[in-house]
Amino acid sequence: MLHDMINWIVQTVSDLGYIGIFVMMFLESSFFPFPSEVAMIPAGYLASKGEMDLFLVIFSGITGSLAGGVFNYFLAIKFGRVFVLRFGKYFFFKEETLIKMEEYFKKHGEISTFVGRLVPVVRQYISLPAGLSRMSLYKFSLYTSLGAGIWVIILAMLGYFIGGNEVLLKEYLHQIIIGLLFAMLIVVFIYIQKMKKSTL
Repeated sequence: MLHDMINWIVQTVSDLGYIGIFVMMFLESSFFPFPSEVAMIPAGYLASKGEMDLFLVIFSGITGSLAGGVFNYFLAIKFGRVFVLRFGKYFFFKEETLIKMEEYFKKHGEISTFVGRLVPVVRQYISLPAGLSRMSLYKFSLYTSLGAGIWVIILAMLGYFIGGNEVLLKEYLHQIIIGLLFAMLIVVFIYIQKMKKSTL
Protein backbone atom coordinates (compact mmCIF):
# COMPACT_ATOMS: atom_id res chain seq x y z
CA MET A 1 0.00 0.00 0.00
CA LEU A 2 2.72 2.47 1.06
CA HIS A 3 4.91 1.40 -1.86
CA ASP A 4 2.05 2.00 -4.30
CA MET A 5 1.38 5.44 -2.77
CA ILE A 6 5.04 6.43 -3.07
CA ASN A 7 5.08 5.26 -6.69
CA TRP A 8 1.94 7.32 -7.37
CA ILE A 9 3.51 10.45 -5.83
CA VAL A 10 6.73 9.94 -7.80
CA GLN A 11 4.68 9.59 -10.98
CA THR A 12 2.57 12.66 -10.12
CA VAL A 13 5.64 14.81 -9.47
CA SER A 14 7.18 13.48 -12.66
CA ASP A 15 4.07 14.32 -14.69
CA LEU A 16 3.50 17.79 -13.22
CA GLY A 17 7.20 18.63 -13.02
CA TYR A 18 8.39 21.72 -11.18
CA ILE A 19 4.90 23.23 -11.11
CA GLY A 20 3.74 20.15 -9.20
CA ILE A 21 6.51 20.62 -6.62
CA PHE A 22 5.60 24.30 -6.28
CA VAL A 23 1.90 23.53 -5.76
CA MET A 24 2.55 20.74 -3.25
CA MET A 25 4.91 22.90 -1.21
CA PHE A 26 2.49 25.83 -1.40
CA LEU A 27 -0.22 23.62 0.11
CA GLU A 28 2.21 22.32 2.75
CA SER A 29 3.06 25.86 3.85
CA SER A 30 -0.45 27.27 3.81
CA PHE A 31 -3.75 25.87 5.02
CA PHE A 32 -3.45 22.22 3.97
CA PRO A 33 -1.42 19.90 6.25
CA PHE A 34 0.44 18.28 3.35
CA PRO A 35 3.76 16.69 4.42
CA SER A 36 6.67 18.22 2.53
CA GLU A 37 8.51 14.90 2.58
CA VAL A 38 5.93 13.52 0.15
CA ALA A 39 6.85 16.12 -2.48
CA MET A 40 10.54 16.81 -2.05
CA ILE A 41 11.97 13.32 -1.49
CA PRO A 42 10.43 11.83 -4.65
CA ALA A 43 11.54 14.94 -6.58
CA GLY A 44 15.11 14.46 -5.32
CA TYR A 45 14.92 10.81 -6.33
CA LEU A 46 13.82 11.77 -9.85
CA ALA A 47 16.75 14.21 -10.01
CA SER A 48 19.14 11.37 -9.15
CA LYS A 49 17.77 9.46 -12.16
CA GLY A 50 18.34 12.46 -14.41
CA GLU A 51 14.62 13.08 -14.94
CA MET A 52 14.67 16.44 -13.14
CA ASP A 53 17.24 19.11 -12.38
CA LEU A 54 18.22 19.15 -8.69
CA PHE A 55 18.68 22.93 -8.57
CA LEU A 56 15.23 23.55 -10.08
CA VAL A 57 13.71 20.98 -7.70
CA ILE A 58 15.10 22.88 -4.71
CA PHE A 59 14.16 26.26 -6.19
CA SER A 60 10.59 25.11 -6.84
CA GLY A 61 10.33 23.75 -3.30
CA ILE A 62 11.59 26.95 -1.66
CA THR A 63 9.44 29.29 -3.78
CA GLY A 64 6.38 27.10 -3.17
CA SER A 65 7.01 27.19 0.59
CA LEU A 66 7.49 30.95 0.51
CA ALA A 67 4.32 31.49 -1.53
CA GLY A 68 2.28 29.37 0.89
CA GLY A 69 3.74 31.20 3.87
CA VAL A 70 3.00 34.62 2.33
CA PHE A 71 -0.55 33.47 1.60
CA ASN A 72 -1.07 32.66 5.29
CA TYR A 73 0.65 35.91 6.26
CA PHE A 74 -1.85 38.03 4.33
CA LEU A 75 -4.72 35.80 5.42
CA ALA A 76 -3.82 36.59 9.04
CA ILE A 77 -3.60 40.32 8.29
CA LYS A 78 -7.03 40.38 6.64
CA PHE A 79 -9.04 38.03 8.87
CA GLY A 80 -6.84 36.85 11.73
CA ARG A 81 -7.14 39.53 14.37
CA VAL A 82 -10.90 39.97 13.97
CA PHE A 83 -11.41 36.22 14.03
CA VAL A 84 -9.25 35.70 17.13
CA LEU A 85 -10.89 38.53 19.06
CA ARG A 86 -14.38 37.41 18.10
CA PHE A 87 -14.03 33.71 18.83
CA GLY A 88 -11.02 33.63 21.15
CA LYS A 89 -13.16 34.23 24.23
CA TYR A 90 -14.66 30.76 23.79
CA PHE A 91 -11.16 29.31 24.15
CA PHE A 92 -10.12 31.57 27.04
CA PHE A 93 -8.00 33.66 24.67
CA LYS A 94 -8.25 37.30 25.71
CA GLU A 95 -7.30 40.46 23.86
CA GLU A 96 -4.48 41.05 26.36
CA THR A 97 -2.97 37.70 25.33
CA LEU A 98 -3.17 38.66 21.66
CA ILE A 99 -1.47 42.00 22.34
CA LYS A 100 1.36 40.26 24.22
CA MET A 101 1.78 37.79 21.38
CA GLU A 102 1.93 40.57 18.81
CA GLU A 103 4.48 42.50 20.88
CA TYR A 104 6.61 39.36 21.27
CA PHE A 105 6.59 38.75 17.52
CA LYS A 106 7.54 42.35 16.82
CA LYS A 107 10.67 41.85 18.94
CA HIS A 108 11.50 38.23 18.12
CA GLY A 109 9.72 37.59 14.82
CA GLU A 110 12.86 36.82 12.82
CA ILE A 111 14.17 34.00 15.01
CA SER A 112 10.65 32.65 15.57
CA THR A 113 9.96 32.50 11.83
CA PHE A 114 13.31 30.89 11.02
CA VAL A 115 13.11 28.27 13.77
CA GLY A 116 9.40 27.66 13.19
CA ARG A 117 10.00 26.72 9.55
CA LEU A 118 12.21 23.86 10.70
CA VAL A 119 9.84 22.41 13.30
CA PRO A 120 7.24 19.83 12.19
CA VAL A 121 3.59 21.00 12.45
CA VAL A 122 4.71 24.49 13.56
CA ARG A 123 6.05 25.30 10.08
CA GLN A 124 2.52 25.34 8.63
CA TYR A 125 1.24 27.91 11.09
CA ILE A 126 4.17 30.18 11.95
CA SER A 127 3.00 32.62 9.25
CA LEU A 128 -0.17 33.44 11.18
CA PRO A 129 1.41 35.22 14.18
CA ALA A 130 3.79 36.95 11.75
CA GLY A 131 0.81 38.38 9.91
CA LEU A 132 -1.07 39.23 13.09
CA SER A 133 1.87 41.23 14.40
CA ARG A 134 2.38 42.95 11.01
CA MET A 135 5.94 41.70 10.82
CA SER A 136 7.91 43.27 7.97
CA LEU A 137 7.06 41.34 4.79
CA TYR A 138 10.69 41.58 3.67
CA LYS A 139 11.97 40.07 6.93
CA PHE A 140 9.21 37.47 6.97
CA SER A 141 10.04 36.41 3.40
CA LEU A 142 13.77 36.33 4.11
CA TYR A 143 13.58 34.17 7.24
CA THR A 144 10.86 31.97 5.78
CA SER A 145 13.04 31.32 2.74
CA LEU A 146 16.09 30.57 4.90
CA GLY A 147 14.24 28.14 7.16
CA ALA A 148 12.28 26.52 4.35
CA GLY A 149 15.43 26.38 2.24
CA ILE A 150 17.31 24.29 4.79
CA TRP A 151 14.41 21.85 5.09
CA VAL A 152 13.82 21.61 1.34
CA ILE A 153 17.52 21.00 0.62
CA ILE A 154 17.70 18.26 3.27
CA LEU A 155 14.66 16.45 1.84
CA ALA A 156 15.78 16.84 -1.76
CA MET A 157 19.26 15.51 -0.95
CA LEU A 158 17.77 12.57 0.95
CA GLY A 159 15.74 11.70 -2.11
CA TYR A 160 18.74 12.23 -4.37
CA PHE A 161 21.10 9.93 -2.48
CA ILE A 162 18.86 7.30 -0.84
CA GLY A 163 15.41 7.84 -2.35
CA GLY A 164 15.27 4.28 -3.62
CA ASN A 165 15.81 2.73 -0.17
CA GLU A 166 12.61 3.17 1.90
CA VAL A 167 13.98 1.58 5.09
CA LEU A 168 17.16 3.66 5.12
CA LEU A 169 15.17 6.74 4.15
CA LYS A 170 12.83 6.45 7.14
CA GLU A 171 15.76 5.92 9.50
CA TYR A 172 17.69 8.94 8.23
CA LEU A 173 14.62 11.18 8.15
CA HIS A 174 13.81 10.34 11.77
CA GLN A 175 17.38 11.06 12.85
CA ILE A 176 17.50 14.33 10.91
CA ILE A 177 14.25 15.58 12.48
CA ILE A 178 15.62 14.86 15.96
CA GLY A 179 18.92 16.51 15.04
CA LEU A 180 17.15 19.59 13.68
CA LEU A 181 15.05 19.97 16.82
CA PHE A 182 18.20 19.73 18.94
CA ALA A 183 19.98 22.27 16.72
CA MET A 184 17.01 24.64 17.00
CA LEU A 185 17.15 24.43 20.80
CA ILE A 186 20.81 25.47 20.62
CA VAL A 187 19.97 28.35 18.26
CA VAL A 188 17.19 29.56 20.56
CA PHE A 189 19.48 29.29 23.62
CA ILE A 190 22.21 31.33 21.90
CA TYR A 191 19.62 33.90 20.82
CA ILE A 192 18.26 34.23 24.37
CA GLN A 193 21.75 34.66 25.79
CA LYS A 194 22.52 37.30 23.17
CA MET A 195 19.31 39.17 23.99
CA LYS A 196 20.10 39.08 27.70
CA LYS A 197 23.55 40.59 27.09
CA SER A 198 22.13 43.34 24.88
CA THR A 199 19.71 44.40 27.63
CA LEU A 200 22.43 44.67 30.29
